[in-house]
Amino acid sequence: MHRTHTCGQLNINHLNQNVTLSGWVQKSRDLGGTTFIDMRDRYGITQLVINSDDEEGLRTKARELGREFVIKVTGQVVERSNKNPKISTGDIEIRVFSLEILNQAKLPPFMIEDETDGGDELRMKYRYLDLRRNPVRNNLILRHKMAQEVRKYLDLQGFLEVETPVLIKSTPEGARDFVVPSRMNAGEFYALPQSPQTFKQLLMVSGFDRYFQIVKCFRDEDLRADRQPEFTQIDCEMAFIEQEDILNLFEGLTRHMFKSVKDLEFEDFPRMLYADAMRLYGSDKPDIRFEMQFVELKNSTLPENEAPLLWKGGAEAGFPVFDNAEMVVGINAKGCAHYTRKQLDELTDFVKRQQIGATGLIYMRHNDDGSLKSSVDKFFNENDLKAWSAAFDSQPGDLLLIMAGAKDKVRKQLNELRLEMGNRLGLRDKNKFAPLWVIDFPLLEWDEESERYHAMHHPFTSPKPEDIALLDTQPGEVRANAYDLVINGTEIGGGSIRIHDKTLQSLMFKHLGFSPEEAQKQFGFLLEAFEYGAPPHGGIAFGFDRLVSIFAGLDSIRDVIAFPKNNSGRDVMIDSPSTIDEKQMKELCIKTEV
Repeated sequence: MHRTHTCGQLNINHLNQNVTLSGWVQKSRDLGGTTFIDMRDRYGITQLVINSDDEEGLRTKARELGREFVIKVTGQVVERSNKNPKISTGDIEIRVFSLEILNQAKLPPFMIEDETDGGDELRMKYRYLDLRRNPVRNNLILRHKMAQEVRKYLDLQGFLEVETPVLIKSTPEGARDFVVPSRMNAGEFYALPQSPQTFKQLLMVSGFDRYFQIVKCFRDEDLRADRQPEFTQIDCEMAFIEQEDILNLFEGLTRHMFKSVKDLEFEDFPRMLYADAMRLYGSDKPDIRFEMQFVELKNSTLPENEAPLLWKGGAEAGFPVFDNAEMVVGINAKGCAHYTRKQLDELTDFVKRQQIGATGLIYMRHNDDGSLKSSVDKFFNENDLKAWSAAFDSQPGDLLLIMAGAKDKVRKQLNELRLEMGNRLGLRDKNKFAPLWVIDFPLLEWDEESERYHAMHHPFTSPKPEDIALLDTQPGEVRANAYDLVINGTEIGGGSIRIHDKTLQSLMFKHLGFSPEEAQKQFGFLLEAFEYGAPPHGGIAFGFDRLVSIFAGLDSIRDVIAFPKNNSGRDVMIDSPSTIDEKQMKELCIKTEV
């Protein structure tokens, strides 16, 4: 028997019992007359003690131990004289009778401690060692618990867990597919699924009514902290429902997760129109843990009677930065009028970074004495600045940060600045959670490169019934029956009511630039299925990795995935992707360049 108990199990109630433990050596301390060993397994740490009056062979063997040696010990549970309240076994230690080295270990390339000296790449290369660290292991335990709670909740709601294929058909919409060559069908390829989208819709046609799956998906796209080439979704679909049914049920799932995992409760999640999210926050996934909403001073895309125009051009020469801008918009950083010139220059440099691309930043201080001072005083008089102050509802001590430019660009730029100010002011507390639904997205978005409309979500999203007539005349104005769940500025889930009518689905393909032949080739199986009685249906998919990382208080999803890829999409531990030999290439009918 390798163990009678785990290293996190024993306590004062086990005094005088003889036990056997197995695990890894966390550290060893030889104090001359006494040797102390901290032994670790998944469940915790237990201190072992070997005294000078124990047999010499046992003490000699203890001195041979190095970090991460795998050992087995038998001994008696005794009370510790110096207790450690930080660990569950801190009241006891094991007086060792016998010690067996099960496996020796090389010195690890980094410290296997909560706070390690290993960098990201090194820890990913030796991920099996990194997983021994408490923070990483605890993230995966959290992931396990959350997955179990998802299954528990959805099972009680009548959902069936159904597996869908991993080798499917490549489609031109959305992100790039990972493709897999078929040896038995020379020159043809499978694709790995970006989502089980069409299969879950077919399950609704099949009468399954409520489906879910915690499923692995794949996208060949550029990577960042919240993206991986393979990721996990909580994928769901329901028949005979409307949008309200889905929002209520999956708000319930989110509440259940917060309550069961973090013991937190919420009022009803607020709902925000996409148009309002873009107008007030410049983002379709606003972080509403703090205010700092946008205030427009100019919007030349609005009718003249609706457009804000709270400044008059100031000096006779005017101010070209504002005069030539499509939009002038800003935020009120409460209590920041004391910012130094150096701090304001840092903010200007921040928005000028290549990733953001702004040309500059204008500010106005509302000083403690009530006076107003801006960075463009020579262009604007006191009445203009008072108009700005009124628009932003500024108070003494506030700082206005204002940007100008093309509407879509300047909103995105100001959103980045708003989030940066939220970080600097400590307003983005990872222990505070602010969920909301964003609804009524545009159905289509214009792509300048291809000069055509693309589906904002996917081609199967239903337009709002009252907007269908606009498809032929104003396609950019058509709203989708779509919704996203956002938590703390991160999109956690997204979904829509689907098209279930062949005629409307064909019309959608037409507006996305598909010829009838192309639509039939790519999605003929779905169009045909709709002819056999497709019910009204809709669904949602939660990014499970992102959800776990939010619960864990992490910015990156890598540490909630057991074996993640790096920012180049590589698994540096197993050195993947890698080349394959020439014989395999020939079998797969893949030609290599000469």
